[in-house]
Amino acid sequence: MSAIPVIVIVGPTAVGKTALSIAVAEKFSGEIISGDSMQVYKGLDIGTAKVTTEEMHTIPHYLIDEVEPQTPFTAAKFQKATKQYIHQIAGRANLPIIVGGTGLYIQSVFYDYNFGTIAEDRTYRKELEKLDNDVLWEQLKALDSLSAERIHANNKQRVIRALEVIKATNKPFSAMHTHKEPVADFRPLYIGLDLPREQLYARINVRVELMLQAGLVEEARNLYEQGLDKNLPAMKGIGYKELFAFFEGDISLEAATDQIKQNSRRFAKRQLTWFRNRMDIHWLEADSQMLNNTAEQLITDFLKK
Repeated sequence: MSAIPVIVIVGPTAVGKTALSIAVAEKFSGEIISGDSMQVYKGLDIGTAKVTTEEMHTIPHYLIDEVEPQTPFTAAKFQKATKQYIHQIAGRANLPIIVGGTGLYIQSVFYDYNFGTIAEDRTYRKELEKLDNDVLWEQLKALDSLSAERIHANNKQRVIRALEVIKATNKPFSAMHTHKEPVADFRPLYIGLDLPREQLYARINVRVELMLQAGLVEEARNLYEQGLDKNLPAMKGIGYKELFAFFEGDISLEAATDQIKQNSRRFAKRQLTWFRNRMDIHWLEADSQMLNNTAEQLITDFLKK
């Protein structure tokens, strides 16, 4: 059986991936899988810039609104679900398209990542959750410097998981998800969207203001009032965690807004670093008038191979 062609559209937040993915899907009879670690959660709509029903243009979308916020959707779960969706889409003779900005999740589909099946150590996890982010990260750095380089100190859930796996296996967490060889099942074409840094940052700032106008504060309050564990991945999304601090009286709404913008810009920078260092991507200017035509030509040539 020949490898299934898969179109992968990546890039930083607010760059315009959704619009391109819809255009490509309409042109090539595609179905879209979200490669975003937060859009899978129900109720996190405005803050994750989730594609709307109107924007979908009747194109089938997957891994959007599929799990409740209290149910962590891990990279391993994403990997398994996405592979299943790719086979189902190809089975209908349609083109699988992955679009998103979560690099590890997307890359795990195409390389032999092994996330392991180590069960949670709840007692150890509770001990770790009491510690500050920087303390946890320093522990990880001492035990597995490679993982410490890959995992940001503020990603507490991921740092704790790494320490948990190290304790259970006596092996570096980085060894659990090394990618040595591409998987044989799929043949990906990576298309990346980018903008000049200042232009991207300006677009991010405008998007945050539009999110607030669209009701982000109310959406975040609904999530906050569910009383969920603050360490859940869904509770750590940019646009939500900053507003939680506002609800608790720690900061003003103006300060929360500034933090959302700043954290979004920093996140975009980390996304670009990941994609440039880890994937063989055809980079396109997101504001080019020829963007759709250029992408469609790349895909046409790719599908002929």
